[in-house]
Amino acid sequence: MIDRLHHLLRRLPRPLAVVFFLSAGWAAGVAAQPAPTTVAPAAMAPRVLACTVCHGKEGRATPDGYFPRIAGKPAGYLANQLINFRDGRRSYPQMTYLIEHLTDDYLREMAEHFAALDLPYPPPPPPQAPPAVLEQGRKLVQQGDAARNIPACVACHGAAMTGVAPSIPGLLGLPRDYLNSQLGAWKTGQRRAHAPDCMADIARQLTPEDVSAVSAWLAAQPVAAGGKPARTLPAAMPARCGGVADVPVAGR
Repeated sequence: MIDRLHHLLRRLPRPLAVVFFLSAGWAAGVAAQPAPTTVAPAAMAPRVLACTVCHGKEGRATPDGYFPRIAGKPAGYLANQLINFRDGRRSYPQMTYLIEHLTDDYLREMAEHFAALDLPYPPPPPPQAPPAVLEQGRKLVQQGDAARNIPACVACHGAAMTGVAPSIPGLLGLPRDYLNSQLGAWKTGQRRAHAPDCMADIARQLTPEDVSAVSAWLAAQPVAAGGKPARTLPAAMPARCGGVADVPVAGR
């Protein structure tokens, strides 16, 4: 594990490598011993310092648009993504180096730690697209496009777009660059989920203009209700999605 961390440090920009080095002992220590059954919040905080190098203090995110906020996201969603990184369904070498030897139970402990953080969201940045593009994005998010078999984003991510517990993420409070990159990754197969991979199916129906419009509109919206995920969806989901359990699906 130490050799892997040294290799990773050589690939990072020097300022980031220095900060990462200070927290790298977390990953090495975790890999050297079996994962505990439970970890108290105070004990878990220093063990996830490596996460905050990219995701910001307490997982709040940073000005760098490619690292999303993880604080307050649904625990099931965070756990699924950690497992996906470890098992190769998502690809980002720095993530894989840190968690490839961690157990499912330990990854869930990490997810629960960040999910439990109740931290305010900053105001959104000014809109980064013309009004017509923002309106196109709003329509796709709130209404979808039935003619192209594109469901509304709110049908799965909730009317407030803050996600649904335990496994559906919110889409607000995320940088436009991150949203663009993830929709692009779904389209090209660089990001995958357990079958049935509903997001990949939806993303493949989106044009580059659709992706730009959706990400621009989402990034410009304030986060309602403190960003807390809804407990349930008001109606059945339009399609079954892998990794999302116990959610009714229309026509099923």
